[in-house]
This record gives sequence, structure tokens and C-alpha cells, in this order.
Amino acid sequence: MSEPRMKIVLVTPEIPYNTGAIGRTCVALNLELILIKPYGFSLDEKAVRRAGTDYWKYVNLSEYDTWEGFLEARKPCRESLYFFEENRAQTLYDPAYEQDAYLVFGCESAGLSLTILDGMEDRTFSLPMLDTRVRSLNLANVATAVVYQAMRTQLGG
Repeated sequence: MSEPRMKIVLVTPEIPYNTGAIGRTCVALNLELILIKPYGFSLDEKAVRRAGTDYWKYVNLSEYDTWEGFLEARKPCRESLYFFEENRAQTLYDPAYEQDAYLVFGCESAGLSLTILDGMEDRTFSLPMLDTRVRSLNLANVATAVVYQAMRTQLGG
């Protein structure tokens, strides 16, 4: 198995438990976690560490002050960006994920801004929800489902 180069990007995360749980998934899969400020919590909060258990110290973490700062520093090619939002025509099953994919998720209350998503309709995907009574899914659950789907072929699936 080759070394995973995918990254999970959280733009303005609000809930420390979600960030901690996603960090734990990143450690398990040897992935980088990229956080874009502002956060709705402090990374020093006990809640982040509790959700990440004692793995948080092993998270390969990068932080950026803004989305624009992230783009300027990383210069990701358009084809490596995958955005995840609710109610999109394309699902997480549709793309052929690049090995160096950036899997991008927005904040829990509002998702990704229209500024970030502008012109990226073909790069935006959702998770299917079959029962209309469910308005949204937990961010940590979504990120975990997406990254395992994205890595499926690399893990031998």
C-alpha cells in the first residue's frame, strides 16, 4: 500500500468534538488535517483532546488564517479539490479521487461559503440521505465516510 497523501480540510470548524474525532481518523489513516481559521473553539480545549483521545498529539496538523492563505501557500490544482455539501447532484461515489486529494468540509452550522464554492459545482459532492426527515449529518461522520470512500482503491477495495 502506498503512503496516503490525501488531506482533510476543515474550513472554520465550530465544534471541538468533531475536530477531535476527525483528527483521530487522520492519525489512523496517516493523513494531514488542515484547519482554516477562525475556529469556534480553542485547539487547547479539553473537548478537542477528549474526542481525539490521546491521539491528538500525533495529528499531522497544519493551520491557515484564511481560505485564500491556504490556496496561496498550498497551490492545490483544481482537480485535487473535492468539496462536500448537502443536497448536491453528485455524491461521494461519483469522483475518481486523486491520490493527493484535498477533501474540504465547511463549518457545522453553515457549510462552505458561496465564495469558496463559486465555480466549483463540478467539484462539489454530497452524501446521500434517503429519509427526508434528516436535515444533515454529523461532520465527523461525513468526513470519515468520505475519506474511506476516497481511499478505497488505495486500501485494496
